[in-house]
Amino acid sequence: MNDGMRRCAAIWLTVGMMLITGIGRAQVAGMNTLSMLQMSSSARTAALGMPYLSLYDPQDLQLGIDNASLVCEGYHRRMAVDYVGLFGGAGFGTVAMGYKFDKVPGTFLFGAHFNSYGTFKGYDEQGVYQGDFFAADYALSAAWGLPVDSNFALGVQLMPILSQYESYTAVALSANVAATYFSDSRRFAATLSARNIGAQLVTFDRTTERLPFSLSAEVSYKLSNAPFTFFLGLEELTRWQMAYNDNLSARPTRDPYTGEPLKDPWYSGVTDVLDEVGRHCAVGVEARLGKALFLRTGYRYRQNAEMAANDRTNMNLSGFSYGMGLRTKRFEFSYARRNYHLGQAPNYLSLSFKW
Repeated sequence: MNDGMRRCAAIWLTVGMMLITGIGRAQVAGMNTLSMLQMSSSARTAALGMPYLSLYDPQDLQLGIDNASLVCEGYHRRMAVDYVGLFGGAGFGTVAMGYKFDKVPGTFLFGAHFNSYGTFKGYDEQGVYQGDFFAADYALSAAWGLPVDSNFALGVQLMPILSQYESYTAVALSANVAATYFSDSRRFAATLSARNIGAQLVTFDRTTERLPFSLSAEVSYKLSNAPFTFFLGLEELTRWQMAYNDNLSARPTRDPYTGEPLKDPWYSGVTDVLDEVGRHCAVGVEARLGKALFLRTGYRYRQNAEMAANDRTNMNLSGFSYGMGLRTKRFEFSYARRNYHLGQAPNYLSLSFKW
């Protein structure tokens, strides 16, 4: 690709990101649907606590499922299967395959995704049993990754989605756009991604809901003389305030004994800013032991803050995640456990192989 085409691609991406950011700012927190679009089924991604990964690893097909700009020729004739067991019989997963067509620039990654919420017992308004019903989301995806040059890559992913909840059906179309920069040594990578751009085409009950748009960034850095790779993710870049204020658990404004107004400590403003910054961040680290074994761990402060129990005597491990991976020349297996709250932590399983 010549310099002119590179410049055109960069300008197109920048303008697109600016327009997308404006759309994202117009959206209101909570006024969206299809939460499956915010859930990654990759065990490696989950173990590191990230929404997606920015990393040069042409053997790991799961990276491209969540970050289309990482789709590369190394994915050709590779397949991946992911499954996550959630709570109460719910679960979600992905099947994906990469392919490089002759005489077509770039590489493609095709996938099928499902999110099953389980089976429910249905009753009418009089409490009469009407039979069981199910609720689930299904999606197909087609991602295309194109290296602009040795340091820069673009990616686009399209996803038609079908939601079936009892007798109600909705259809939506979503798109993800991502750009990744790699250093010459491939030890540093940085991605800017605009996710879940689109709208509902068919609504449940004549009520149009917004997709969970997100503009995010992530960087990774591998140490040159140690087997560690560090990750930093920045989420929801179009919205500053992420904290949820519960009116039922509001802080008292007056002393219960004297009735005098309570004053916030002098450092409250600093802690509030740090709290908001932390809710946008996720951190992770991966250690490669030898050629085959990976150990991973991550932490998301936002999840820890939102899922914290009122009883502080119990250790709050929500937001922490960990896992491991085994890799050979032809296949890779990964496992992760992600602590959502004190009660439950789902298990992630991923398997990829070359055929």
